[in-house]
Amino acid sequence: MNIEIICTGKLKERYWQDAAAEYSKRLSRFCKLTITELPESRLPDKAGPAEEQQVIESESRAVLKKLESMPQSFVIALAVNGKSLSSEQLAEKIGELGLSGRSRVVFVIGGSLGLSEELLRACDMRLSFSAMTFPHQMMRVILLEQIYRAFKINAGENYHK
Repeated sequence: MNIEIICTGKLKERYWQDAAAEYSKRLSRFCKLTITELPESRLPDKAGPAEEQQVIESESRAVLKKLESMPQSFVIALAVNGKSLSSEQLAEKIGELGLSGRSRVVFVIGGSLGLSEELLRACDMRLSFSAMTFPHQMMRVILLEQIYRAFKINAGENYHK
């Protein structure tokens, strides 16, 4: 199975880079993982709602452009208003996608202001990890850990709870 994570922004701090690298290494025995980092749009100081919306639209257009090169992918947007799943349910979803011939699953993590409605509509699923908001760097590590946990569950292997 191919797992692609498209994210706006880079991991800046070394500890996030190290955590992402560790989960990427662990995932290598289960799937082919690709992480694509797209640039963040610059938000002026004291930006108003219109300028914030421009940033959301700009970043989302970049994601949509990337998705155009991935036909037949099952695209999951991380969104606060998405569906909440347990780790077991996420594992089941990934397993079902693999069995149905959807060999590429793409997860989308937006920038600090989120994703446009146009991008959210283009995705096959919206997934919420919590009603709380997390920094996108932290969210990438949490997502990688949950994908790893899903593969371990599907392989029938133990993983700490």
